[in-house]
Parts: sequence; C-alpha cells; structure tokens
Amino acid sequence: MNFIPLFLLAGMLTSCETVETIFKAGMWWGIIVVVGIVALVLWLLSRGKN
Repeated sequence: MNFIPLFLLAGMLTSCETVETIFKAGMWWGIIVVVGIVALVLWLLSRGKN
C-alpha cells in the first residue's frame, strides 16, 4: 500500500520532464521563426531600395 504514492510521484516527475522538453523545443522553434521573419523583412527592405 505504501508503494502507490511512490509510483504516482514517479509518474508525475517524468511527465514534468516531458513537458519541459516540449517547451524547450518550442522555445527554439520560436526563436528560429522570429529570426527568419526578421531576416526576410530586412531582405525585402534592402531589395526595395535598389
């Protein structure tokens, strides 16, 4: 009977690690997309001046 809380706690810890990994990946994708959009806008602006 004493093992049930231990298993529940272990399950919660692994799910937290999974969520943390997903958010880290999401953060990097967000940074890549923002840098790409800024580069595209700068390229379009420099192209329009010529």
